[in-house]
Amino acid sequence: MRTPIIAGNWKMYKTVHEAIAFTKEFRQLVKDVHGVEVVVAPPFTALHAVVEAARSSPVAVAGQNLHWERDGAFTGEVSAAMLHEAGAEYVIIGHSERRRLFGETDGNVNRKVVAALAGELTPIVCIGETLEERESSRTLDVLDRQIKEGLDGLSASQVAGLVIAYEPVWAIGTGRNATPQQAQEAHAHIRGRVRQWFGAEAADKCRILYGGSVKPDNIRDLRAQPDVDGALVGGASLDPKGFSAIVRDGSRR
Repeated sequence: MRTPIIAGNWKMYKTVHEAIAFTKEFRQLVKDVHGVEVVVAPPFTALHAVVEAARSSPVAVAGQNLHWERDGAFTGEVSAAMLHEAGAEYVIIGHSERRRLFGETDGNVNRKVVAALAGELTPIVCIGETLEERESSRTLDVLDRQIKEGLDGLSASQVAGLVIAYEPVWAIGTGRNATPQQAQEAHAHIRGRVRQWFGAEAADKCRILYGGSVKPDNIRDLRAQPDVDGALVGGASLDPKGFSAIVRDGSRR
């Protein structure tokens, strides 16, 4: 049985003060929720403060990105060692905004995944197609490429322990979302490829999240799908009450 994950990606929102206030309120709202892993990904400036505010609560913390080198002359970058020292347990890699706005490639994603694992962080590896790719019936081909190149060289046990987030790019911040059936089709395909390329155990253990305009009113239908193991939530994770509702409903099938 795979433990579901509900992760909130705050993107470039919340000062340190705002992040601490959110965490203090949110941890009380989810303190009695069981059977789900809860993750928040604050901006780097607030990461350590959120770790401290979430201490002794069910809330884990993720970085939103990292560089694949441990250190070096990479102005503006953050390493896995830095995230781990600050208290992060997870890191988001290959988010569609990183790919679209900052030129992130599948090769870069792969190097970052390897660095995250070496740095004792659990990668949340994002994949997904654009609207043009979906409308031209290339969704599954795009997913195949992103999985194959993004996870290249990993062992079956490494893949078993990471998290994949399927986020159709056309649903990020648009108010549109894949139907539960579309999400299940993509998730089943992803799990099938993991099974084909990394084995049955990896496929059975690897958790696959849906990301793309997840809200309290659609999380139940998404989680009802057999291959949807939770959600990577964007804008709806910025409000503690709304996000706690997603966590509660996302903890159940």
